[in-house]
This record gives sequence, structure tokens and C-alpha cells, in this order.
Amino acid sequence: MVLETLNPMHYNITSLVPATMPVATVPILILMCFLFLIWNHEETSSIPGPGYCLGIGPLISHGRFLWMGVGNACNYYNKTYGEFVRVWISGEETFIISK
Repeated sequence: MVLETLNPMHYNITSLVPATMPVATVPILILMCFLFLIWNHEETSSIPGPGYCLGIGPLISHGRFLWMGVGNACNYYNKTYGEFVRVWISGEETFIISK
């Protein structure tokens, strides 16, 4: 009796899921992937700087300015990306121009 309850063939998991479930799931997953790609797409800028990356880039950029201060953060971005850099401060696109 114990062996019969532990036998995986005793339970038929496919009977719990309707047959139309995979047919309906595939188009929904394809649509979600397509919407994610559209949402994640950004126009490439010719100005160097940290990427947007679903809004994480602006948070990291703003956090770096708060933590390091304006002078040190500007020096860091200028060493990393060059003289003309695009960053985000308080969610707004900001350009750092230095030489």
C-alpha cells in the first residue's frame, strides 16, 4: 500500500493541466518577449556615457554623484568615457564637458 502511493505512475499530472494550456501559453510568451524588447530598446546616442539599462543606469549615475561628490564623480566619468559625457542626475540627462 505504501509503495502504491509512492509510485509516480499512480499520479497523472497531465490530467490536471488542460490540453489547451501549452497552445495558449506560447503566443503569450512570444508577445511578452516582444513587448520586453520594445520596452528595453533605446536609441543609441553618439554621446558616450553609462547605459540606460532599464533605468538602473540613471540610479547608479545619480548614486555615484551623491556618494562621491560632483568633482570626484565628474573626474571618474571623464577618465572612463572621455571629455564629453552623458550622465543622469535626479533622473534628468546631464552632460559633463571638461578638458
